Amino acid sequence: MTMEIRVPQLPESVADATLVAWRKQPGEAVSRDENLADLETDKVVLEVPAPAAGVIKEYKVQQGATVKSGDLLAIFEPGAAEVSAAKAAPAAAAAATPAAAAKGASAEKLSPAVRRVVEETGVDPSAVTGSGRDGRLTKSDVVAAASTRKAPAPSPVVAAPAVAAPSGPRAEQRVPMTRLRQRIAERLVQAQQTAALLTTFNEVDLTAVNELRARHKDRFEKQHGVKLGFMSFFVKASIEALRKFPVMNAAVDGSDIIYHEFYDIGVAVSTDRGLVVPVLRNAEALGFAEIERRINDYGTRARAGGLALEDLQGGTFTITNGGVFGSLLSTPIVNAPQSAILGMHKIQERPVVVNGQIVVRPMMYLAVSYDHRIIDGREAVQFLVAIKDALEDPGRMLLGL
Repeated sequence: MTMEIRVPQLPESVADATLVAWRKQPGEAVSRDENLADLETDKVVLEVPAPAAGVIKEYKVQQGATVKSGDLLAIFEPGAAEVSAAKAAPAAAAAATPAAAAKGASAEKLSPAVRRVVEETGVDPSAVTGSGRDGRLTKSDVVAAASTRKAPAPSPVVAAPAVAAPSGPRAEQRVPMTRLRQRIAERLVQAQQTAALLTTFNEVDLTAVNELRARHKDRFEKQHGVKLGFMSFFVKASIEALRKFPVMNAAVDGSDIIYHEFYDIGVAVSTDRGLVVPVLRNAEALGFAEIERRINDYGTRARAGGLALEDLQGGTFTITNGGVFGSLLSTPIVNAPQSAILGMHKIQERPVVVNGQIVVRPMMYLAVSYDHRIIDGREAVQFLVAIKDALEDPGRMLLGL
């Protein structure tokens, strides 16, 4: 008896999804809960699990189609462990993609975004060396491989009169935006058009934070099972500053201002698919270890395409760290409907004057972008100074000063 595979119920805020890839071919044996297909929304990639052990008999939706909750995706036959090669071959050939042709170990490491670029470019992922963590392929790796493959081979150098060489063909590619990238573009343009954005800057001396981390990092990791990074200090410092300046944690709703009396801190994470902002719920109640643990977990799941929609919803204030990519200074864009965002940057040793003496200190430029409709410059500047003070004397955060 056959079963229908349908699009699972999409979250309330998601209208539709794109079927970016079939993970199993008709006639191929699958186990219960094994992923049959990837559905990409404008926020996350969802998997369609097999309801039982069996095989897909027939696709009802082709790759690249837009689907909604409850739409019929495929006909599934439970209990059928295998089919004859004669029946399976035509269907498999019709749906085969370069990603499916990759070696098993390589294909398993491909994120949904990378798989999609592989399918669009025809690159064999097993022939490309990955530059990501643990040797994983990134979109840049695949695009670079495609460009190399398409570029004409260089001509041998020979002695000849100096003449203008004819220009050869120059390769280019047109790759559709992912749903997430489209959503990011839409939200950033919306933020620029609807809010009165302004940015103020300061710099912070991280000597005290560095000394505290160096003194306790080994014991901290041994006791808590997670490394003591910088993000927990910045989250804690931001919360202390938000307590003093509540409007920085507020949002505009029409002609009203909503003051949040809790601190759901978004932490921007860069992935192959684009920037996502998972949220630390009630961050004011979390200790340093739990903040580091959750940020690490979010980063790992974000890069693997494993974040749930609820991980990304909400947030009252955001922190973004361009310093991990070497950024020295930037003006981050507010993550609407929030009203402020803190930008961290590269830590760089610079000469500064301390007590009348020129000394070398680990310095970081800080930036806070804010919605000038409800936040005045005085509040934004003092907010940033409060973060600077908390980081330059971390004991103040523990004493609530």
